[in-house]
Amino acid sequence: MAKAKAFFEKRTDQSRAKARIVTKYLPAWAHVVKATADRYSGGRIAYIDLFSGPGRYEDGEASTPILVLEQAISRLHLRKNLITVFNDAAPKHVATLETAVADLPGIQSLTHTPQITNHEVGDEIVSFLERTPLPPTFLFADPYGYKGLSLRLIHAAIKDWGCDCLFFFNYNRIRGALLNDLVEGHIDDLFGQARANELRARIAAMPKREKEEAVIESLTRAIQDVGGGYVVSFRFLKDRGRRTSHHLIFVSKHPKGYEIMKDIMAAESSFCEQGVPSYTFWPTDEMAPALGLERPLLDELEGLLSRDFAGTTLAMEVVFLRHHIGKPYVKKNYKEALRNLEARGAVKVSPPAQKRRRGKDGKLSFPDDVLVTFPT
Repeated sequence: MAKAKAFFEKRTDQSRAKARIVTKYLPAWAHVVKATADRYSGGRIAYIDLFSGPGRYEDGEASTPILVLEQAISRLHLRKNLITVFNDAAPKHVATLETAVADLPGIQSLTHTPQITNHEVGDEIVSFLERTPLPPTFLFADPYGYKGLSLRLIHAAIKDWGCDCLFFFNYNRIRGALLNDLVEGHIDDLFGQARANELRARIAAMPKREKEEAVIESLTRAIQDVGGGYVVSFRFLKDRGRRTSHHLIFVSKHPKGYEIMKDIMAAESSFCEQGVPSYTFWPTDEMAPALGLERPLLDELEGLLSRDFAGTTLAMEVVFLRHHIGKPYVKKNYKEALRNLEARGAVKVSPPAQKRRRGKDGKLSFPDDVLVTFPT
């Protein structure tokens, strides 16, 4: 627990970014599931944090559990309907979190008192989640390493309607653990035994720069195999941008959750190329020129759209929804790419440019219902 103690001494830029991603997604997700939750679960929705920590850093700054509760207190829908469960294996963290929660202004206004538990994350918790019908639930798992993470846990977290999962993936440690027989079981639990063995064989002789992509791709496929159809990852760099520290991996069964999380992670990206988000975070005190971080750019998207939709006429939003899954582009990238194609006469747009307004930035509007015709 020494590393965990050091982690909570002072909040880092990385931990702030993680917390922003969680707390931005929570109200957006709650809004999307609200109507169905009102009909089928009495309005109840849930947030579960399996590795919650003490609630505040030693310098007094709030960590994710307190920030989540502040969100709940400040929003009527969350205040009335959100069930919160915070768990940590360290009794000291639990005791500190209980005090931090009790001292939070407005905590008594919550309909559902926060539940704070003290358990190791393992088979017992996974079995409970597997057999328990969950209301719409957003589960966050941020362990100090990788112990406790498994495909069973991810599947159990997302098995019911409206359930999404976000978890910390310690790439730096897992890359080494893949070839370490002493922790073989933990890696098998996370990737599945067959896929873990296949990955071990592949990365052993793979150039270092290719290993990360192979690991994330393998993890994504493993998650999709257990029902997580929509997966997006966000990378955290260290050592002046030369190495990956970890990823946040988001899992949903619904494209709307995926779209919302992509927008949130895009906004947290430390850099973009031609407006295309990198889904990568650099600490502000370690900014350096990018090394080996090439991403697909906007001009590449223009080529993809011309090829993939040749001979069709579709609304702009339909183009976006059919095309963006598994790609780094967000909706504004699609509008910009289509606007560029229109300007070059590479597509026809209805209504045409002369009948659309320009925004404050001088760019032509490109509403979601604009029709785009791609030539054959």
